[in-house]
Formats: sequence, C-alpha cells, structure tokens
Amino acid sequence: MSETDNLQEADGKNEVESQETTPTQETTSTIENEVESNNVETEAKISEVETEVETEVNAEAEETVKTEVIEEKPEVEEEATAETEVKPEVEVTTEDHVDEIEASNAEDAEDESNAERHELEDKDYHAMTMDQLATEFNTLLKHHKIQTISKHVNEIKGEFNSKFNALLDEKKEEFVNDGGNEIDFYYTNDTKKLFNSLYKEYKQSINAYYKEREQNLKLNLENRLQIIEDIKGLLNVEENMGTTYKTFKELQEKWRNAGPIPRDKYNNAWNTYHHHVERFYDFLHLNNDLRDMDFKHNYEQKLKIIERAEELAKDENTNRSFRELQVLHKLWKEELGPVGKVHREEIWERFSKATKTIHDKRQAYYADMDKAHEKNLELKEEIIAQILAVNEDTTSSHSAWQKKIKTIEKLREDFFNAGKVPLKVNEATWSKFKDAVRTFNRGKNHFYKDLKKDQYENLTKKKDLIKIAEDNKESEDFTTVTPLMKKIQNEWKKIGHVPRRDSDKIWKQFKGACNHYFDRMHAERKAKDQHLYDAFDKKVKLLDGLKALELTEDPKADIKTLQAKISEWKDIGYVPQNKRYIDGKFYKAIDDTFDKLKMDKSKLEMVKFESKLENLANPDDTRLLDNEQNFIRKKIDEIKSEINQLENNLQFFSNVKSDNPLVKDVHKNIDNHKKSLDTWKAKLTKVRGMYS
Repeated sequence: MSETDNLQEADGKNEVESQETTPTQETTSTIENEVESNNVETEAKISEVETEVETEVNAEAEETVKTEVIEEKPEVEEEATAETEVKPEVEVTTEDHVDEIEASNAEDAEDESNAERHELEDKDYHAMTMDQLATEFNTLLKHHKIQTISKHVNEIKGEFNSKFNALLDEKKEEFVNDGGNEIDFYYTNDTKKLFNSLYKEYKQSINAYYKEREQNLKLNLENRLQIIEDIKGLLNVEENMGTTYKTFKELQEKWRNAGPIPRDKYNNAWNTYHHHVERFYDFLHLNNDLRDMDFKHNYEQKLKIIERAEELAKDENTNRSFRELQVLHKLWKEELGPVGKVHREEIWERFSKATKTIHDKRQAYYADMDKAHEKNLELKEEIIAQILAVNEDTTSSHSAWQKKIKTIEKLREDFFNAGKVPLKVNEATWSKFKDAVRTFNRGKNHFYKDLKKDQYENLTKKKDLIKIAEDNKESEDFTTVTPLMKKIQNEWKKIGHVPRRDSDKIWKQFKGACNHYFDRMHAERKAKDQHLYDAFDKKVKLLDGLKALELTEDPKADIKTLQAKISEWKDIGYVPQNKRYIDGKFYKAIDDTFDKLKMDKSKLEMVKFESKLENLANPDDTRLLDNEQNFIRKKIDEIKSEINQLENNLQFFSNVKSDNPLVKDVHKNIDNHKKSLDTWKAKLTKVRGMYS
C-alpha cells in the first residue's frame, strides 16, 4: 500500500523543481529553533493522550463511539455555495477500520459537545408526573448545553402531552356531565403553562444555536480554505527561505486554531491541507538538513503513537481503547506532518495494523454484546406480552385492580432491569412497552373514573339515609321507628363506598343520629324496667358471694347453705332479657361448689339435681320440665339396653368359673349400671313430683 496515512502524506510524485540555494547561518538557526519548539509541543500532546482519554471513557460503557445524529433541525436554509466546497486534489485510499475512526473524528470536529450528549442519564420519563416532567425539562435547560438535550426533550414532550391529553379528556367529560357545551370547553393549568414556556425557550435557544453554528462552520471553512491557498502560494514566493518557513509555521498554527467545519467537508479539507503541506516539505528539499529535522521529529512522534496504539490493541476494554485510538488518529492527522519517504509506508502499515486489531476486537465485542442484547430482547418481549395479558383481564373489582397494579409495577421493574436490546429495535421495543403500559393505565383510569362516579351515586344514597335518621332521631313512637332505623342501618351497609374525603364525615352524621335515637329508646326502656336492672345488680352481688363461699366440714350444713343461696336467687326474680346469661353463671358456680362437698356421689348427684329442678320449676311454663323428663326417660332406656347387652354377654361364659377376671369385670359393670339406673329413676320421680 502506498503511504496515504489516510491523511494524505506526500507520495513524492509532485516534487517541485527549484534552484538550490544555501540559507545563511542565521536563517538556519531561526528555523531550527522553531522546529525544536514545535517538537516539544507535539511531544507534550502525545504524552498526555493516555491520562486525557482515561478521564473521558467509562470502562464499562456500552455506548457506541459514533455520536448521536442531531434530531432538531435548524430553521434556516442551507446555503451551500461553490466557494465552500472542497474538492480533493489527490486520490484517497481508505480502509473500513480507518473509515470508522475518520467518521467519528469528523463528527466530533463539527460539534464538540457530542461527548456531553452521551453523558446525559436516560430516565424513565413515563413514570414521572407532569410536574416532575416540567422540573426535569427545566433542569436540562439550566444545566446542559442546548444542543445536547434534544433527544431527552423530545421524550419529555411526548410523555407530557400524553398525560395532559388524558387529563384534558377527564376534565372535558366532567364539563359535559355538568351540563356544559363541548364546543365551549377550555382547560389549562399552571403546569401546562410552565411547560409551554420552557419549550418556547428551548426552541428559541436551539434555533439560535444552529443559526450561529452554521455561520461559524461556514466562516471556519472559508478560513481553512484560505490557509490552504496561502500555503500553496508559498511555493512561488521569492524571498528568504527562513522567512518563508516562518510564514509556513504561522499558517500551520492558524490552521490548528481555525475551529470546527462541516463534517462532510472535514476529510477533504484535511486531505487537501496535508497534500500542500507535503508539497511544501518537498519544496524544502533544497536544504535537506532542515527538512530532515522535521521529518525526524514527526517520525519519532508517530512511532510513539504507534507504540501506544499497539498497547491499546492488547487492552480488553474495547470502548476505552477505541476512544483513545480516535485521539491518536487525531494527533497523527492534525498535529504531525509527514515523514521521510523511506518510512512512510512502513509506519502507516504498522499504525493501520494496530488500528485494525482494535477495530476487529471491538467488532467481536459488539457481536457478543448483540447476542446478549438479543436475549434481553426476548425477555422484554415476554414482559410486554405479560402486560398485554393483564390488559386483557376483564376483572373489574377494586381488589382485582389493586392486584393488577402491583403486577404491572413488578413487570415494569423487570423490564428496566432486563438490560439493553439491539439498537435497531430499541426504539420500537420501548414504544411497544410504553403503549402496553399506557393501555393498562387507560383501563385503570377508566375503571376508577367509573368507580368514582358510582361513589358519588352512593354518596347521594347515604345522604338520603342520613336525612331519614335525622328526621326520626327525636321520635317517641319507638314501636314504629325502631324497625325503620334498623332497616336504614342495613341499607347503609349494602350501599358501598363513597369518595374518601366524604366517608368519615357522613358516617359520623349517620352514626350520631342513629345512636341518639337508640340511646333515647334504651333510656326510656331502662326507666320502665328499672326493677329488672336492680334484680340484676343483686344477682351480681349474690354470685360474687357464692364464689367467695368457704365450705365447712359438715356437708349437710353446706347443702342447706347452698339451697338457701338458690332460694335467695329465685326470690330476686327476673333480670333484663340481655342480662339472663347471669343465671347460667350462677348454676355453674352452684355445681362447682357441690362438687367440693365430701359426701356420697349418688347422694350428691341427687342434691345437685334437686337444685337444678328448683331452677326449672315454673307454674306458667312446663316446657323445661318436659324436656328434662324426656331426657331422663331416654337415659333410663339407654342404661337398660346396656344392662341387657351385658347380661347377654354373660351367656357366652357359661362354662367359665365365676372368679374369672373377665366375668368379674362384666358383673361389676352391670352393678354400676344398675346403681346409675336407680339414680335416674329417682330423678324421674322427682321430676314428676314437680308437676304437682
């Protein structure tokens, strides 16, 4: 390959024949000093490459090196004229791995804010409220260059408009429901006004930026073209060589500081510039010492660049090595001049080889990354499908929607944690995800909008019940009003939820009216049945005394005491209906006390039964005695049946001696049953006696 260096180093074919002259010692000294100064400056720039790039590149970044295409278009017309066009004067031979570097550097040359654009954090704007979106928009305007935020501004604008349109539909529906004419509807709010103001500020700033940039790019290009013409003119200047060389160096410095130019003119301009720089160096062949001094310096610095590139080729962090390689190519192209012909092809081949190694590693890295991104894509597609499945669920209860909301929140979190997808489908995947979530939100909003409507209807119904309760809370007709109050209490429970802000207020109103009525009713009934409440108080004291009773060693005396307690209990009389539970407590305490007596169990059983009969006896109602008599008869029949069964079993032991343990056990069991039978017969006799 001929030495093109992709920067158009001289191929030696356009040498300018000129009469040799010998510069004076003074001229030579001046040129040497300027060359040395330039050498020191270039060496310093190369030595700073590593540290300079390290601060710019995140080792783990997955972003592509090519910078983002500007989305916002300036509202100015293109003014391309023949004067701004740069036509290459030499043929350019390129390679893919070099083209990629050149394209990135060309883009950076036009807009130096590309790096900052990549540093902006991607955020979930869909999850933000309108207020939060306006705040985020304001932050971008205040803290970032206007040309770096277009992508984020477009996303924020889309989300804000979507949310505001949903709010607008809701307000419009309320307006129409309240009797308004749809044609008269208008709505805005402070957040919308602020957002419109911010967007207007953004549009003005971005348009001003593009207009200014276009003018600057055009002016810079014109300046660079003039510098090229001035260098071309040096070949025809008839003056002292030292003065010509000094002028050449001044033109080179002006070129370095000329500023960015349009990216589509970048490579042609640089190639043309290098071509004429090389022609000038060929012109310097009249004094080989001076030219060789520059060639030597350039050769040494380019070797350093190559060595650094070869080190980068071994680096596993492909993004970092590629980003630094861009800087090395820029130094090679923009800071250093040509080298001697003997080295040109050799060093370019070496630099190109290191560049290709980094390029190939980077391509392999992104190939592996693409595979991982494809898996992430499958996962995200599955998550989107799950969200769509939730959207198809027709369950319409509040609890079901709350469950679906939690499910969607979890799926959203899974989506954002799933990682990046291939760049070519990133926007489409994100759009599908947002559409699915928006569909869910619309369904949710529609449900709760209807639910809110139902709640207002429920509020009206409950207010009607409150009016009924308020109208009747002072009524004296307890017989008629009490069923009504109980009825509206049951209806209240069935009506359902009302808006939360009204719930406590109306409940307190309704509860207060009902309680007022029932408190009055209970107070009046209590006044009529005061003797029943007095009886209850006496029974409470008697029960407490029974529990504290201490038995003597004389069972008969203790039985009389307990019987006296029972008689006293009966003499007290009835208690209120809702207090009759105390009778059960009393007779339970009586039974517990009887169990503590030291006497024959059968006799004790009869004593306890007689006490029980005292409680059952009622001249006006024999149902309790009837139930007890039927129970005893049934018990007697069961015992008789068991005795007969046991006696029948003895027939199987006719040949067994009477002292056999098994036979003795059967006889003992029969005797116990007969004793129990006698007790139950005695109880039956006692019950029958109670009727008379």
